[in-house]
Amino acid sequence: MYIIDRFEGDWAVIEASKMTFSVPRSLIPEKARVGDVLNIHIEIDVEATKERRKRIQKLMDDVFE
Repeated sequence: MYIIDRFEGDWAVIEASKMTFSVPRSLIPEKARVGDVLNIHIEIDVEATKERRKRIQKLMDDVFE
């Protein structure tokens, strides 16, 4: 369970399992308020990951060849 503990400027402080962490307020729905419970879904962007790895490999090849 992720609960909005408070807002601090551009950050939302989230409470979860006896710990807190901050996320950019822009990632929180506009209508969210202190005390609201959030559902958080994280997924891997497979295509962006492939492209990033290609760019890094090319940079490494250029440096070490």
